[in-house]
Amino acid sequence: MSAVQLRIPANADHIDLVRICLYGIAVKVGFTYENIEDMKVAVSEACNNAVLHGSDQSHLDVIDITFEQTNVSLVISIRNSGPSFAYKEARKQAAPLQGDTPESLRIGGLGIYLMEALMDEVVVQSSDSGTEVRLTKLL
Repeated sequence: MSAVQLRIPANADHIDLVRICLYGIAVKVGFTYENIEDMKVAVSEACNNAVLHGSDQSHLDVIDITFEQTNVSLVISIRNSGPSFAYKEARKQAAPLQGDTPESLRIGGLGIYLMEALMDEVVVQSSDSGTEVRLTKLL
């Protein structure tokens, strides 16, 4: 098992660096283009949530990302030190887009839905010291 670690400022401008790193690792591991694109969407959603909900947008906040390769999978961990997150409650509200017009769409929940739809396993652990989202994609 090998791991690559990345630390970025908790700012949406830096999420593209995570996607680029993920792409390089996933190609090296042997994932298909479609699986890589799925992982990029899921990781972007997790990072966006870390920026929006896990930081106060100060220059001191960071997001730690770890890419762990096993014999059968790639596990991506996204960690922040922001306030705790009620994942079980948010998961209950997670759903695909529903509504006839943009005005009728409710805000929130799509990120969790996408992560769970695109990855083989999603585990969220949250406490007063921060939140970790572990996304697993099987080879």
